[in-house]
Order: sequence, then structure tokens, then C-alpha cells
Amino acid sequence: MRIGELAARTGTTPRALRHYEQAGLLTSVREPNGYRAYDAGAECRVRNIRHLLAAGLTLEDVRCFTACLDGDMTTVRPSAEGLRTARRRLAAIEERIAAQVAVRDRLAAALSTADGLPAR
Repeated sequence: MRIGELAARTGTTPRALRHYEQAGLLTSVREPNGYRAYDAGAECRVRNIRHLLAAGLTLEDVRCFTACLDGDMTTVRPSAEGLRTARRRLAAIEERIAAQVAVRDRLAAALSTADGLPAR
């Protein structure tokens, strides 16, 4: 199938598919006219890539799941490497959340203080 059809079937864009290909997560062959052609398994692979990205992983993180991108990822336990990667990503997300909560609290405190000051 061509890139537009794969994009439509997977709810993504041709640009994202080219990005996945550039990252080494998806492959295609070139037709004589230069168009990309994907095999039938590409649809499952793209859905799994999107599933992992939606879960908070990066494309770099998804690389460690390459061996299982062509199957039903929702029913199979990830590899030890996949679990380590997901745990590292979760820790990074939790750190960012904590930093944002601290910024929010400082801003809320500053606004609370400012509300008690006379207007200029």
C-alpha cells in the first residue's frame, strides 16, 4: 500500500510515517515511480508505534520494542529492556511534573501575596 493509504488506515499523517521510517522503525520499498510502498504488516507496526508514543514513550524509546512491533503488543509482556525503558521514561515524566507543580505553587504564592498588596 502507498503512504497515503497507510496514513489513512492508521489515523496518522504521511509526514509521521516518513519520520518513523527515518527513525528506523518502519520500512518501505520504492516503486518504479518513486512512491513508497508498504507491506500489509506495516499497519500493525504503525498502530503499535502510535500506541507506545501515546503511552508517553519517545521514538528513541520505541526502538527497544522493535522486535515486537509486528504483533499484538497489548497482550504480551514487554521485554526486560522494554520495561526498563518505560520505567525510565515514567521517572522522567514524574520529575517534569514535580518541577511544574513547584513552579505552579511559586506562582500561586506570588499571586496570593500580590493580591494583598495595594494597587499602583
